[in-house]
Amino acid sequence: MSKPVLVDVLNFGDELLMGLRVNGHLAFLGRELARHGVSVRRNEVIRDDVEEIRSAFLRSWEECDIVITTGGLGPTVDDLTREVVSDALGLKLELVDSVKVALEERFARLGRTLSSNNLRQCYVPEGAEVLMNMHGTAPGILMSMKGKLLLMLPGPRSELEPMFTNQALPRLQEEGFLSDEEQYIQLRTFGIPESALEQKLRRFLKGYSGLKISYCAHVGGVDLRLAPDGDDGFSIGGLRGIAEHCMEMLGEDFVCFGDDSVAEIVLAYLRAQGRTLAVAESCTGGLLGGIFTDVPGASDLFQGGIVAYNEDIKIEHLDVPEIIIQQHGSVSPETAVAMATGVAEKFSADYGLSTTGFAGPGGGTADCPVGTVFIGLHTPLGAWSHRVHIEGSRNVIRERAANVGVDWLRRKLVQHMLEEVFSTVVFSMGAGI
Repeated sequence: MSKPVLVDVLNFGDELLMGLRVNGHLAFLGRELARHGVSVRRNEVIRDDVEEIRSAFLRSWEECDIVITTGGLGPTVDDLTREVVSDALGLKLELVDSVKVALEERFARLGRTLSSNNLRQCYVPEGAEVLMNMHGTAPGILMSMKGKLLLMLPGPRSELEPMFTNQALPRLQEEGFLSDEEQYIQLRTFGIPESALEQKLRRFLKGYSGLKISYCAHVGGVDLRLAPDGDDGFSIGGLRGIAEHCMEMLGEDFVCFGDDSVAEIVLAYLRAQGRTLAVAESCTGGLLGGIFTDVPGASDLFQGGIVAYNEDIKIEHLDVPEIIIQQHGSVSPETAVAMATGVAEKFSADYGLSTTGFAGPGGGTADCPVGTVFIGLHTPLGAWSHRVHIEGSRNVIRERAANVGVDWLRRKLVQHMLEEVFSTVVFSMGAGI
């Protein structure tokens, strides 16, 4: 591209400013645009007010190559984006028959009557391209004018993200605004702090000019992004060699290239080995199982789970020996291992993963203060426990404990896979002697 493409993202909706809905649109759109070589210049969150919407849109439209709006395309009185933007551009709204038919069919399937306010969603600015909404009612709108591009997306995340990925992104590429290839390489890590990651790789990466390096920390993990720095920077092929060397330096702290979650990687390892998993939870209260069931296709690997918050439930449903709890307590390495073994046997799973700990604000002991969590793991090769201490609020402790548990399972699976490969090589060498 001869010059940078300027992009503004405008999020419309009082509910975003009132905290009634989490605004994840910028994170999603920013990531997807950057993946294809374009950065968001500015993001604004704007109230459902006619003059504020008009003013913000005209400013961005004047200054940018692409303006992306989110929200305000629905049927209610506070959905103003379609009308205000059309008026600002001096365009009339026209009825799109295909949208009306799709809306009528959707309401018929739901056994509902199509009301007049819902018909508002069937109108788009004249000359605009419609992006059909496969997960809701309000269509998206794509319009090219005077070398600029306007993309209007619905507010709900479940509608916006697939519409952008499946329909808008290919069109942006066709128009020449975005590259067809990814423009950076991302390494996902877990268990190593951001500062330690930077320190570990600093000397190696410092030897390369023309390289843009970015770090992004999230719950328990850090992403490292490598991208060309300017037109004279590295090619993607050149970046791959650097990224692969970083992977080798990171060892088990390296999770994957790209955006896959730790749970997705764990399930991929289990699938490769033909193994299954079940979980038993106390302090995490269902978060651990939720991490796995968030992954599409997990049902053929994830057998199920038990939330055993009470000691009696641990004994009755996980077959934890009562003597273990009496001698060591519910929060102990022995109980964690017994829970993992019990749930693996209960669900006939190859691997059992468990959590038990003090999430606070009360509880804890001198030896096991609040924030202490024991993770148990049952595997075909044995059973172990892992103790961690997590600082923070109750919710932070629970969330991080669940994620640390998933990552510990990942590390064990990597070790087991390497051990199996080593055993196979040794056996083959012995057979050949």
